[in-house]
Amino acid sequence: MEGEEKPRGNTKTEMTVDEIVHIARISVNIGISKVKLTGGEPLARKDILQIVKGLSEIQGLTDLSMTTNGSLLAPLAKELHASGLKRVNISLPTLNAETYNKLTDGRVQDVLEGVKTAVEVGFDPVKLNVLILKCINDYDFAQLLDFSRETGAILQLIELEPININKEYYVANHKTLDEYEEMLNQKAVKVETRQHMQNRRIYHLPDVKVEVIHPTENTEFCMHCTRLRVTSDGKLKPCLMRNNGLIDILTPMRNEASDQQLTELFKLANQKRQPYNNH
Repeated sequence: MEGEEKPRGNTKTEMTVDEIVHIARISVNIGISKVKLTGGEPLARKDILQIVKGLSEIQGLTDLSMTTNGSLLAPLAKELHASGLKRVNISLPTLNAETYNKLTDGRVQDVLEGVKTAVEVGFDPVKLNVLILKCINDYDFAQLLDFSRETGAILQLIELEPININKEYYVANHKTLDEYEEMLNQKAVKVETRQHMQNRRIYHLPDVKVEVIHPTENTEFCMHCTRLRVTSDGKLKPCLMRNNGLIDILTPMRNEASDQQLTELFKLANQKRQPYNNH
C-alpha cells in the first residue's frame, strides 16, 4: 500500500478479498466514506476485480478510487469501472519511451493506452501523476500538458519529497515547482485552492487542468489529515510518512475478533496519530 515498506517475501499475511472488504466495512461503519486502492501496484493482484466489486457494494461508501502505474490498466479498465471503481490516478513521469523505461523498467506505450482507455470507459476524473525530477523529466512538461489536453485527463505535478530516499538522491533530483506555477498562473483563466488539501492549487487553463502538489511534510498538511492507511499485511497505519505506531488488525480478525473489537483497533490507531512535521 501507499507508504508501505517493501514486503520481505512473506505472502501468508496478504489479505484475502473478504478480509479487505471486512476491514473496509468496519471503517465505513465508523464514518469513513472514501477508499483508495494504492500500492505497490494494485492491478498486480489477480483478484483486483473482486476486491473492487466487494468494496463498491459496501453501503455508505461514497467514493472508490485507485492509484496505479497504468501498465496493466487498458485491458482491465472497462471491468474495473463496471465493478464500481470511480476514478484513477495514473503515474506517468514522462512520454519518452527511453526515459520511462529507465525510471520504471516498463513500457510507456502500455500506460498511454491505459490512460486513453480509462477516459473512454468513463472514469472521472483521470489524473496523471508526474513526479518532477531535475534533468530527468523536468523538460517534458509541455508534452505532458498536451497529452492531458488531448485525452481530457488532469495533470498533477508532484514535487519530490525527502521521504524514504537518501539525501544524495534528493539533492541530485529535487526541483521546486515554482517556475511551473509562475507559467500556469499567467495562462490560467481561474485558480482554485483546495483548502483542506494543504491549500493545493488547481490551475484552470482554457482546455486543461493542472494541479500542483508541493511537499506535504508540513503543519498545514498534518493539521487537516484525516487519512488512515491499511498495509497489504493488514496493519492500520495512521501516517504515510511514519513506519512506527502500526496496529495489527488482520491477526485479531483471523482470530475471530468481534466487529466491536476491530472497531476499537481503528480508534486506537487514530489515537496514535502524530503530526509527521513534529518528528
